[in-house]
Amino acid sequence: MLKVGLTGGLASGKSFVGEALAALGCHLIQADELGHEILLPGGEAYADVVREFGTEILGQDGAIDRKRLAEQVFGNPERLEKLNQLVHPHVFRRERELVEQFAASHSHGIVVVEAAILIETGNYKAFDRVILVECKEEMQIERAMKRDHLDREQVLARLRRQMPLAEKRKFADFVIDTSGSKEETLRRVREVYDALRRIEA
Repeated sequence: MLKVGLTGGLASGKSFVGEALAALGCHLIQADELGHEILLPGGEAYADVVREFGTEILGQDGAIDRKRLAEQVFGNPERLEKLNQLVHPHVFRRERELVEQFAASHSHGIVVVEAAILIETGNYKAFDRVILVECKEEMQIERAMKRDHLDREQVLARLRRQMPLAEKRKFADFVIDTSGSKEETLRRVREVYDALRRIEA
């Protein structure tokens, strides 16, 4: 079985590429979804995060309001690091469990873990291959503004806090540029998938 990490910058098209790989036959695990589950009431990190960041991050239903939590950590590296310490170990454990479950029944399969900060956390070392998804910065800005309902300055602030793409490329075995048409992206995804199949075989 081949373990593949899928990462990229803000609004670069990671999810589109992940879904395309899944359609070709890969087993897709999305770290962001695991992170959401862990923060739900009763989730592994819920109590610790509420204790650390206070009840003001809770909505009326008692669930963690992710926007309120984000406001506390955005632009505050120390608070963000604390949140990561509370959440990431649980995400990594869940990832490992899901990968092991898949491996038990698919010894010749390809499992893809989609994670925004795969390289920054050092978790990329757990994978056989790493795919980086990227696009032109102006396209990232436009996509993020539309998707997340942010203004240009807010998007630029987020981009400035991310590891530069030039740095991320050093860790990537494959790069998929989503700046072109969907058809062009899907063609490149197919090329990468075929290469992964050859490695796995």
